[in-house]
Amino acid sequence: MAQNNPTSFKLNIQSETGKLHSVVLGIAQDSGEMDSVEECYDPKSKYFLNKNQFPLEIDCISEMEKVAKILEKHGVQVFRPENIPGVNQIFSRDISFVIENRFFRTNIIEDRAEEVKGIQFLTDQIPNSNFIQVPPDCRIEGGDVIVHGNHLFVGYSEEPDFSTYKVARTNRAGVDFLREQFPEKTIHAFELVKSDEDPFADALHLDCCFQPFGETFALLYPGGFKNHTDIEFLTNFFGKENIVEISQQEMFDMGCNVFSISPQTLISAQHLTRINAEIRHKGIQVEETPYYEVAKMGGMFRCSTLPLNRD
Repeated sequence: MAQNNPTSFKLNIQSETGKLHSVVLGIAQDSGEMDSVEECYDPKSKYFLNKNQFPLEIDCISEMEKVAKILEKHGVQVFRPENIPGVNQIFSRDISFVIENRFFRTNIIEDRAEEVKGIQFLTDQIPNSNFIQVPPDCRIEGGDVIVHGNHLFVGYSEEPDFSTYKVARTNRAGVDFLREQFPEKTIHAFELVKSDEDPFADALHLDCCFQPFGETFALLYPGGFKNHTDIEFLTNFFGKENIVEISQQEMFDMGCNVFSISPQTLISAQHLTRINAEIRHKGIQVEETPYYEVAKMGGMFRCSTLPLNRD
């Protein structure tokens, strides 16, 4: 059973793949109607709305409950946001993130500002010394922040991209803020390709085009990066033999947005047939589950989870 008793949770995130002990998994209940493309704040939602294939709430609820059961099967303490009618609360990753024992509340875009209220029952329990409100001029969303031991990988947009694109969610001030917060870590900042209209040409967040898994591996979509030197760096950092490169279509299908339960096990979507086979070939167990409907809104497993505590 999912738990909303926060008295027993602690904060500790040192990586994306350490054994998971507690997590916030979003909810799809009462997520509100999406009646026009003007209401959409990402190109993939626009794409499926225009095709009259926008996901139904009942299908998203079903997919998310299957994820909850997988997490609980592996002994993970699962918290869920408190329901706010009319607010899409599926993607809990972006409203906050944890690095080490610090909980960061982000400055989410105005369309999503109400979402933070859904996890107030958790944040009220965090000591002031561990709770950090990101300053107003700093924009960072959790999907752009990947923790890897003494390294932080951060996706962001320089000007004029940040002011131009609604899908540009992390700015240079946000990167600088993380450098100030973690002077002992090496921050690697990558400019991402952005488009408000074309979901095949938009890396909404870093975790849509890059994701570590296991102890030494990573998923990578090179087309999500503006600078070729960043692709070269990541390939050298992990080793070419440890990179699973994904295609543009697989990026559109959210192929990088898996979620690790431990170094040996991750959750992935049933529709990612080739990627799942490649991950298994690396010796990693893949818990497959349907997530195609949720993925229509531009996020998948990593986007809908906010890890609190890992080994």
